[in-house]
Amino acid sequence: MAKRPPDLQSGPGFFDDIDEPDRSASGRQLIIEADGGSRGNPGPAAYGALVRDAQTSKVLATEGLPIGRATNNVAEYRGLIAGLEMARELDPTAVLEVRMDSKLVIEQMAGRWKVKHADMKPLALEAARLRPAEVTWTWVPRELNKAADTLVNRALDGAPVRRHYVVDRRG
Repeated sequence: MAKRPPDLQSGPGFFDDIDEPDRSASGRQLIIEADGGSRGNPGPAAYGALVRDAQTSKVLATEGLPIGRATNNVAEYRGLIAGLEMARELDPTAVLEVRMDSKLVIEQMAGRWKVKHADMKPLALEAARLRPAEVTWTWVPRELNKAADTLVNRALDGAPVRRHYVVDRRG
């Protein structure tokens, strides 16, 4: 079984046994900004995610959708998964930086914290399946995650943003 190269901010952890195809990077760099939230915990929940070009900061894709009744942590993971799906659609070999204000998700995905909760394990595995070979996990303060947070709140307020690509997916 091939071992995943360590992320820039990770060590051994939950994802060590996941087989991954060999990928050659296209040289493109993308930034995922993701968030999730619930009103009550659990309560009505939603996620928001966007993908930016790392060089221009231009938003390339967005999505913000309600997910029904869930915990905040489930919503955070769903935002991450949406961001990873959009980045893969744009360029499956791009180098990624994932920025989230969820310390739990960032630390778990980087392999520094274990995924213990049964509801989180399938979501963490799905995120691991979607992530490319090169990814940096960056925790950001809430005030630096406003674009993704806005998508969450729009979805919770009844104005969801369906997945939208601003540019051609082939790059």
